[in-house]
Order: sequence, then structure tokens, then C-alpha cells
Amino acid sequence: MNNHDKALDNALRATEWGYEVFPLSINKTPIIRSPHEKGHRCAGMHQCGVPGHGVGDATSDPELVRWLFDQAPKAVGYGIRCGARLVGLDLDRKDNVDGVATLNRLANRHGFNVPRTTTVCTPSGGFHLWLAVPGGTHVPNSVGRVGAGIDVRSSRGYLVGPGSIGRKGEYVLHPKLGFIDPEPIPEQLLKLMLPTEPKRRAEPRYVVTSSDAASRALQGLVNVVLRSTEGNRNDKLFWAACKAWEHVRDGHVAASEVEAELVGAAVQVGLGAGEAMRTVASAGRGVSA
Repeated sequence: MNNHDKALDNALRATEWGYEVFPLSINKTPIIRSPHEKGHRCAGMHQCGVPGHGVGDATSDPELVRWLFDQAPKAVGYGIRCGARLVGLDLDRKDNVDGVATLNRLANRHGFNVPRTTTVCTPSGGFHLWLAVPGGTHVPNSVGRVGAGIDVRSSRGYLVGPGSIGRKGEYVLHPKLGFIDPEPIPEQLLKLMLPTEPKRRAEPRYVVTSSDAASRALQGLVNVVLRSTEGNRNDKLFWAACKAWEHVRDGHVAASEVEAELVGAAVQVGLGAGEAMRTVASAGRGVSA
């Protein structure tokens, strides 16, 4: 079985667990090109009837999933929509940052236990923890805000599903756990995920932790996004992403880092996470063509 068919089979299995899915490229980004002109706002395939909206295409209908994968013959992975039912905790282990250790320190400091829940092992040595969110609670996406090496995937965000292939290898369910119903987010951990005060337009702060030349270049592109203003935010993000994907193509920086840093910066200046991810993915397709 080739990687495309394997990804499809695993995506269909995720729908049996009750989740909505859509196809991903080897860069872990949405693979179907947008059908719209840049800047067009469309909530997803359910609105216009045409695929190409990233997480907006996510569906739990097996026939639609098969059709989406037919439109994406180079897909080798799939994303699982987060939000209403599922929040993902992405624990990175790279650049001398250990999200697992950070989470354990937070658990000790705030008095909660790390749940025994569905856990996906990532090719870089990190983990994705699947957690259930209380009904009616909106958990925002965040990059490093809960703690160093911890990213939160929630509304309009997605997790790379187990069985997907990335450039560094395969995402797999933890061998000792397999799939189990995601455990609820511990109350003290949930408090760390939620905003502590009303959103204000303060001077954004965002730091790339790596010190090599490529990451310094990426920091400069992040700053371009952070200095953007309403009316040109998406254009600035697209330009910065095109430049950043050139570093990915040259092998100087990981695709996941480009997505995390630029999307995180875009969210800080007021763009929606889904819109930002689509813009970054669109720029990546343009570079690889």
C-alpha cells in the first residue's frame, strides 16, 4: 500500500472515531489549492462546494473524505480538525526546548495530573496529546504561550493524524496506549490555556528561540508580519511566507517551524488562525511549484 492510500485509510479510521479530517502534504500543510483569489473570504467547502480551504474542508463523511483524497493524489497525511470537541497539545522537543518537561513542571506547580489520553508520537521526538474540551468553552490557539515547547491547537486549528507521513517520518499512536477516548483537560491546565484578560492591541512580542542564521532570517520575516497593519496583514504574511518557504526548500529550516512562527505572529496581529494557515500553505505551494 502506498503512502497516499495508507493516509486515506487512517483518515477514514479517524472518522470512525468521530473526527473531521482533510488531506495534507508531506509538509503537513493543506494540499488542495484554494479555488479563490487571494483575500477572498470563504468559510469552507460547505459554503462554496469546492475544496481548497484547508481545515475548512474537514469532514467526517467517508465518501467526501475519499473524494478529497482523489483530488489530492500527492497527499501522504491528513489533518484532524480541532475546536468544539478536541483540543490538541503539541509538545515539541527541539532547539533545546522540551515541551514534555515543561508540561510536567506546570503539572507539579499548579497541582494537576497529566491525563492518560490518546497520544501521537511525532517524528521529531515530541508528542500530540488529544484532550476533550468542556462544552461551550472556546480555547484559543497559541504557540508557546502556555509554556516553552507547548503549542495549543483548537478552533480552526488541526493536528496531524496518526499514520501521516512528514518529511522527518511517520506520526504514530503511542504503542502502549493506542486510541482511547480523549480525557478532559484538567481545570488548572485549562486556566493556563485561556486568556487572562480581554484582548487588547498591545505591542506584539514574539521570539524565535533558535540562534542559527536561518532562524534569524525567519525572525526577520516574523517581524514583517508583526509590523503589518489592518488592510495589509494578509499580503505581508503571504510575502513573508514565500520568503520563508525558500529556506524550507533549501533545507535550512523545517516546514513546521515556518508554519508555527508565521501563523503565531499573524494571530497576534489579528488574523484568524485558519486564514493565516491557508495563506502560509498557499505561499508554500507557490514556492514548490
